[in-house]
Amino acid sequence: MLSLFEIAALLLVLSAILSWLNRAYFKLPHTIGLLVMALVTSFGLLGLEALVPSLGLTDTLQSALKQIDFNETLMKGMLGFLLFAGALHVDFSKMKDAKWAIGSMATLGVIISTFIVGTGFYFIAKILGADLPFIWALVFGSLISPTDPVAVLSILKTVKMPKSLEAKIAGESLFNDGVGVVVFTIILAIAAGSSGDHAWTQTIMLAGSTDAIGGAGHGGVSVMDVAELFLVDAVGGAALGLLAGWIAYKMMAKIDEHAIEILISLALVAGTYALAQRINILGHHLSGPIAVVIAGLMIGNKGASFAMSEHTKDYLFGFWEMIDEILNSVLFLLIGLELLVLGLVPQYAFAGLIAIPLVLFARFVAVSVPMKVIGTFKNFTKGAIPVLTWGGVRGGISVALALSLPDNEYKPLILTATYCVVVFSIIVQGLTVKNVVQKAVDPNLI
Repeated sequence: MLSLFEIAALLLVLSAILSWLNRAYFKLPHTIGLLVMALVTSFGLLGLEALVPSLGLTDTLQSALKQIDFNETLMKGMLGFLLFAGALHVDFSKMKDAKWAIGSMATLGVIISTFIVGTGFYFIAKILGADLPFIWALVFGSLISPTDPVAVLSILKTVKMPKSLEAKIAGESLFNDGVGVVVFTIILAIAAGSSGDHAWTQTIMLAGSTDAIGGAGHGGVSVMDVAELFLVDAVGGAALGLLAGWIAYKMMAKIDEHAIEILISLALVAGTYALAQRINILGHHLSGPIAVVIAGLMIGNKGASFAMSEHTKDYLFGFWEMIDEILNSVLFLLIGLELLVLGLVPQYAFAGLIAIPLVLFARFVAVSVPMKVIGTFKNFTKGAIPVLTWGGVRGGISVALALSLPDNEYKPLILTATYCVVVFSIIVQGLTVKNVVQKAVDPNLI
């Protein structure tokens, strides 16, 4: 068994080697190139293992990957730092102008997409002969509907588009994962309760609630349960992030020392995320992701403008860019290598492929409805709907939520479909979103 240091060393060495190969020879966008090369490596190892089982080439890598809890690593480790790094670079003034679009897509849009995907996937499973209850199809809809802020922000770095449109995509992705986890938590609680499975408790704790949906395992979920969870989780998380960000801002404003201010920013992320998991209100915890996003927006905008010298700002932003690049590299490498240990079922791959256009259609509706409603009293950038639809990339958060599902007969189908959608989303959508922007948006606005 490898030690934690050896696992970290292995992942960093692989990330460095594959990043160099991609940059030197293939020249794909960094994170997409890493995912592609990790997938090729995984398929190559699996193929060699099948042809010559005695080689045992995959043993060490599989042993290391099995020791990594992808769900815990991302949701309770890397995510807070990645979200803060992303929020740090978002222009709050542009995001504020688009607050209604961002808010509606991050809430109403996620709910609409959840039910469209869930309903469609239920019938796909039926047609293919899989016995998937409707409530478990909705579980898939809820975990695949939120766009992944890590993947979205990584891809946005490679695409030039109008700032107002970029703010909508970035802002929505930063907030809808928090809302999406709440929706996922509620639906999973109902699904697990209906099947008499109480293993959902661990997932509820992940989302920020120890007793999350009080009666879910004992007969039902009330409207008050849902409202209470959302209020404590989302609103409470935002309040915590605002308070923690304000304290860090005041501390930074008192000094001008880049090393200490970088340390304060690190403490802000780790402390806020950990505190969100510990604070218990009415049996619920606060949303760590939402808290660090709010804190990051405050430091990146108000903090950068009023609490830092240009010297400190250059160091702090440079430091977080490096953190973002390193963690992104490891994350996308892990997504590709997880193929070796996920336990995907090949016969469910066709369901996963059919789910891809279903998820894209749901995303189109989830963007169009809020935008059309808001568009009755506000104009939007030409081409916003196609760009927001195609730019809504899924990533590691969906995989992490799928892995967190309790072991039952429905998990392999949901996990396989999730992985198919995520890989397509990152590679195909990620590589072509630039073309979509160029065709859909007025060139004079870019």
